[in-house]
Amino acid sequence: MALHITGDTAADDLLTNNPLALLTGMLLDQQVAMETAFAGPLKIVERTGLTDASAIAAYDPDQFLAAFKESPAVHRFPGSMAARVQTLCQALVDDWNGDAAALWTRGDPDGAEVLRRLKALPGFGEQKAKIFLALLGKQYGFTGEGWREASAPYGDDGAFRSVADIVSPESLAKVREHKKAMKAAAKASKS
Repeated sequence: MALHITGDTAADDLLTNNPLALLTGMLLDQQVAMETAFAGPLKIVERTGLTDASAIAAYDPDQFLAAFKESPAVHRFPGSMAARVQTLCQALVDDWNGDAAALWTRGDPDGAEVLRRLKALPGFGEQKAKIFLALLGKQYGFTGEGWREASAPYGDDGAFRSVADIVSPESLAKVREHKKAMKAAAKASKS
């Protein structure tokens, strides 16, 4: 299993091999391009040297913010997103002994339980949790019973709705087309 989300081999390798990086990328995936969000964890590692939840949670917030602000910025909203990443990491320390993968591995959970666990995280609402569950099932080897149903519609086979479906430049283009069509439909319904 190897993820191909960002178009950057080093960033994708980190996402593939570090569950916290993958979870952080999903947290950052709002109001920026998907590739930018999921490349964020590599920038964090390169600028701070931190790769685990307990170290990130304990890191000086001002220094962490400075790392987010370095050019190119980790996110277009460095202040709020740096704080969100540290809050997420603290929740992982408090509830999961700092182990992001425990969200989908501890106790052999089914899809509905993983969705519940994800939605309990700071910064993960219903949609973000479903997209991440679909990503786990489609690309990260999670096989818990009912994951497709729990992540619907993002878990649908053959869909190109989200980062869960990006495996190549072609699939990225299809996801972008879908998102563009959804935004246009939403805009039209408001008119």
